[in-house]
Amino acid sequence: MKGVKKWVKSRKGQQTVIIIAFLVVPLTLLILFTYFPFAEMIKFSFYKMKYATPPAKRQFVGLDNYIKVFQRDDCFRALKLCGFYITGAMVQLVIALYLATVLSFKTRGGNIFKGVMFFPFLISGIAIGYIFKFFYTRDFVFDTVLQWCRFQLDQLPYWLRDQKVNNWALAASSVWRYFGQNMVLFIGAIMSVDSEMYEAAELDGANKIQQFFHIILPSIKTIVTLNIILSITGSLSAFDPPFVITRGGNGTGTYFVIMSDIAHTDQKVGLACAMAIVLFLIIFVATIIQKAVLKYLFRNSNADDETYAMKKKRLKGQKRRFITIKTAAAEGGQYR
Repeated sequence: MKGVKKWVKSRKGQQTVIIIAFLVVPLTLLILFTYFPFAEMIKFSFYKMKYATPPAKRQFVGLDNYIKVFQRDDCFRALKLCGFYITGAMVQLVIALYLATVLSFKTRGGNIFKGVMFFPFLISGIAIGYIFKFFYTRDFVFDTVLQWCRFQLDQLPYWLRDQKVNNWALAASSVWRYFGQNMVLFIGAIMSVDSEMYEAAELDGANKIQQFFHIILPSIKTIVTLNIILSITGSLSAFDPPFVITRGGNGTGTYFVIMSDIAHTDQKVGLACAMAIVLFLIIFVATIIQKAVLKYLFRNSNADDETYAMKKKRLKGQKRRFITIKTAAAEGGQYR
């Protein structure tokens, strides 16, 4: 005991105690509110039950719920709708990366534009849903703007009813909400790139497009990879726009909306839990595939980094020699 007390009173012992004390609370909350509910959801997925079903009356069905997930047409038909949101997310990332590249340099009014674009991300998803619900309503905001552009109202589709356009309209609301967040993340990454890399590239006669593909893009590949993975996984679990704007009607019910209806309306809790586990596995596999694909696409970025690092070193050497020559010339003139 004396040895333990002596160790606790020592500097290393106090550091260890502080680290453990700071870790206990977040780990406890993480286990209590994340891992334990996830384990319970896995357990529930093997039962046929409702919310109010007591534990003694829950019927164990094994893998039947998982088999039903793959047998139901509405589940995977809803999962196909995520393609609209993935397409919108990819378009959004390209535009966000382009504007971030422009705004990362000195641009008049750039800070105001950043604030305006980032503001939608601060708004609740429910509020954004209601905003776009009125925005797309017949003869409301969007139709009025199009009529100003000489479109006739009877020639315009019902944006939330016509199944040819309603899912694209819902995906556009997600693009508007998350565009600013991705742009700000890209700007922060681009501004961390060493400015001397651009000087080294200019010495070799590289234009702006070549600088983007050989300096900016390889330098921010981690953020690009992260944003792509988050965008695709978020698209697979899209919920707010179809639930708030259309309630999943007219062919807009995504996988999460169908799962919510099965759990809360039909009271098939076990089946809904199985759907959640299947979606988790799909997202997990999709993330691994994305990382492998992006690693392959960025396979030459390390070589570009090394090349421009050598050029940057050479540029620094040239600057030092120039300063030395200039200093020597000044001292020589002074002695004369």
